[in-house]
Formats: sequence, C-alpha cells, structure tokens
Amino acid sequence: MSPSPPSTLKTPPPSTLNTLTLFPTPSTLLIILNNPKGLNCISTSQHWALDALLQWYDNEPSLRCAVITGSGRAFCAGADLKEWNESNAAAKKGGTGHRSMPPPGFGAVSRRMGKKPVIGAINGLAFGGGMEMVANMDLVVAAKSALFSLPEVKRGIYAMAGALPRLVRTVGKPRAMEMALTGRTVSAGEALTWGILNAVTDDAPADADVLSRPVVKKALEYAEQISSNSPDSVIISRAGVASGWEDGSAEHATQAVIDVYQKRLNEGENFHEGIKAFVEKRSPQWVGSKL
Repeated sequence: MSPSPPSTLKTPPPSTLNTLTLFPTPSTLLIILNNPKGLNCISTSQHWALDALLQWYDNEPSLRCAVITGSGRAFCAGADLKEWNESNAAAKKGGTGHRSMPPPGFGAVSRRMGKKPVIGAINGLAFGGGMEMVANMDLVVAAKSALFSLPEVKRGIYAMAGALPRLVRTVGKPRAMEMALTGRTVSAGEALTWGILNAVTDDAPADADVLSRPVVKKALEYAEQISSNSPDSVIISRAGVASGWEDGSAEHATQAVIDVYQKRLNEGENFHEGIKAFVEKRSPQWVGSKL
C-alpha cells in the first residue's frame, strides 16, 4: 500500500479542511474525516471542501473507487452545532447567520449522485449528518461497535440533508419512522439486518492505525473488486441502480440510463477490450473511463 498520491494522477488532490487523503492503491482514494476532538462533525467550509474533493475524484480517470472513514472513535457526529449556535446568534443581532451546504448535501455525500462509487467504512458513531451520509453511500461496512442515529428531533431540527426519503426506500416506512421520530440509536448488528449495511467487521484495537482497521480493510476489499472491473461499466451500472432508486418507475430509470450512456459505452475502449479479452481468454486491460 502506498498512502502517497500515485503518479497516475493528472492533478493533485485539493486541500481539504479537517480531512486526510490517502491512496491505498493507485485506483483507490481513501478519505479520512479528521476532527477527532469534535467527533468529526462537519462545518460549512468543510462541506464545500469535500464537494471539491469528490468532484476531483470523479474527474480523475485513474481513480475508480473512494472509501470514506473517520479518525478517532467517530465516523461523523453530524453538523458542527457550535457553528450553528454562533450563526443563530449572529442572525439575532442582524447578521446573515448564513449556513449552506453544496448541492450534493451533507459532507457532499448525503444527496450526491456523482459518477463513481463511494464506500463507507463506518468506524464509530454515525449520528445526524453522519447517518445522512451513510443513507446515500453505495456500499457501507461498519465496525461491530458502530452506532447509527438521527437525533435531530432531540435538538429541535430534522434530518434535512436527504436521509428521510432515502431511508424509507432502504428500510421501509416503519423502521424509517422509528429512526426519524424517536431519535434512538441503532447498533451495527441491527443496521445490518435492516439492510443499511453490507457487512459488519470486528472492532479495531485501540492503537490501530486507519489502514489496519478491519472495517477499512473490508471496505478496501470491496474497492479492489470494483476497481478490477471495467470503469465504464461500473459508472453505468451504478447510474442504473441509483436511477432506479431515485425514480418511481423502473422503466423510466432504465431508459434514462440508456439515453445517457449506451452509445458512449459502445464507442469506448473498455467495451471492446472486455469482449476481446473474453474471446482471447485473458484478463482485460482497462483504461481510465472517458465517460
């Protein structure tokens, strides 16, 4: 594993507030939320920085999968409520009190469509906005001790970053209502049975570095499996699933993906390489996606 930026990158990753970026493989970006004293809560400026980082990831041909995890004992405890309080106080004094997040939502993930997969490696608490990020990730792995909650109702607010309609599609109305209306904490085991998670791993030793955590290793295994496939096919397959999830009609979703991607896929190098490699009984040599 090489944590340094690979030589295959066209441009260096943008600097991102309270965030570390590593490259466990040349095709994988590991994003580490790094504000452990604040339980990796996310401020307004960090939302926008993460948006720039994920846009950069989508546009780097050599990168094929991203994994997001947290430092310390939390994945993300949600919004920076100290910032919210200061913003509310400023508004009362006649200031703007303005807070905003980018169109892709909380952490630039909770409403993200994007182009390439994002996998969650949930190492600890995923509360509020952290849970909203989880609800819209493509795959999610969690440590056994990880906890999930939408506690907004306990703070006089609500989960506004897109989790509510997405959760109901994942877990069904009764369970989504339970999380949204009670604000109770859900364990990793329960989240797995509900369909929020793909897998649960052992907890990491207290002194383990991020790359040696079982939850990160499992997420990177998924990333490697994804990266071994045609990058064009991964992008389009992901779009097909996401479109079906967002659109009420399966046929509308199918046609939308065909309209956008079919011709471009057929004309691409990876389409021809995959078929040729099968006929020649060899491993395909993929190139970075131009979609």
